[in-house]
Amino acid sequence: MKRAERHHALVDLLRAARRPWSAARLAAHFEVSSRTIERDIASLQQAGVPLYADRGAAGGYSVLREYSLPPLNLSAAESLAVLAGLALLESSPYQAAARRAHAKIAAVVDEAHRAPVEELLGRMRVVDAVAGAGAAVPRTVLSDVIAARRVVRLTYLGEDGATTTRDVEAMGLLRAGDAWLLAGWCRLRDAVRGFRTERITQLQVLDEVAPVRDPALWEADLARWSTRPLTGPAPDAVQRVGGASGGPRHPRRGR
Repeated sequence: MKRAERHHALVDLLRAARRPWSAARLAAHFEVSSRTIERDIASLQQAGVPLYADRGAAGGYSVLREYSLPPLNLSAAESLAVLAGLALLESSPYQAAARRAHAKIAAVVDEAHRAPVEELLGRMRVVDAVAGAGAAVPRTVLSDVIAARRVVRLTYLGEDGATTTRDVEAMGLLRAGDAWLLAGWCRLRDAVRGFRTERITQLQVLDEVAPVRDPALWEADLARWSTRPLTGPAPDAVQRVGGASGGPRHPRRGR
């Protein structure tokens, strides 16, 4: 995370916090040193951000809750939906951005709604996909790869336990059941394939920008099961293309 981004995230986190955060806790959260946090706090204070320190065993840093509050008027149900939706992205390639957005929304939830919203969120649980043995690729790298349309060389652990290395032209992301998949044109199979992110054990971003592929190739593969884009509200009925065989089909995994 860049310094400016960390400054914004730090302020949002403290605005949403119910209690002060110590420098050590902030350092662990942002994966930097306590000294870096102290410098960040000093820089923000010099810029006019109303940060202050509480002394004592339960002390730490806080910020005035009224500082630069945006005009956000969400109902309790809307606040719950937004915060729950962002929390679902915790295991996605957009984890870091979702955490920052979550902190911003949580900081401005109406006080009358805060307690019931937090209570309901506390009752929700998510069962995420279990990472395969040796999986070590940060999911956040994938969002940058897709945005830049880069070719990646990945090592993939198949469901049969076999490991393959292949070059893939990143095309998009899929959410299938409990897993996120990196979808792209696999040069090993010469076809569109989906790779469960927790089974990607190594990933090298190549200098090559992926060539423009016919969109019909992507759409034809998607047509094999039920999908919907995230460009707007979900339709009343999920689009179903490719037969009426009952349940939705699953994407072709990286074979």
